[in-house]
Amino acid sequence: MGDSSPEKPAVSLAGLDRKYRIALALYVVLAVLVWFTIGEGRVEVFGKLIEMRWIPIFVLAMLVFRTVVAMQAERIRRGGK
Repeated sequence: MGDSSPEKPAVSLAGLDRKYRIALALYVVLAVLVWFTIGEGRVEVFGKLIEMRWIPIFVLAMLVFRTVVAMQAERIRRGGK
């Protein structure tokens, strides 16, 4: 219990980097599938008509943003670039 050494990370930064690139590639695949699957209908959002396909694209963009921020935070924690 008196051990003050930091815990060894379960996954190396190189392993996380690989998973990060795979995640971003899968987000791109999902966005392409959404774009070609959802119809061209329009829906009113905050008083403006937008194409329905932009709604899930926006959700995916928020997930990509969260993934990028989490990866940058992990790099900072580990002292990487």
